[in-house]
Amino acid sequence: MSFEGAYSEVADAQLDVLEGADDPDPYNAVLDVCELILRYPGEAQARSTAITTTDGIRFRFAVARHHPLKVFWSIGDDGPRIEAVFPHP
Repeated sequence: MSFEGAYSEVADAQLDVLEGADDPDPYNAVLDVCELILRYPGEAQARSTAITTTDGIRFRFAVARHHPLKVFWSIGDDGPRIEAVFPHP
């Protein structure tokens, strides 16, 4: 399964920052969430909250054991897409 195009430029840059951090646990936990979202979007949607933005509905998935880190994602014609990753209450 190819995830090409499944990450926005913003999310890609935010993941690079997490990857370069001293503690690899948050990065690995975020990657686990991203894989769940991209492979099983229905399950991910059921476990996410939804917010409305100027760009449409975005889902917010909490990263377990790394509060307040969240993965923001959307579902489009091409499937799920990771939009952003950052701390959010």
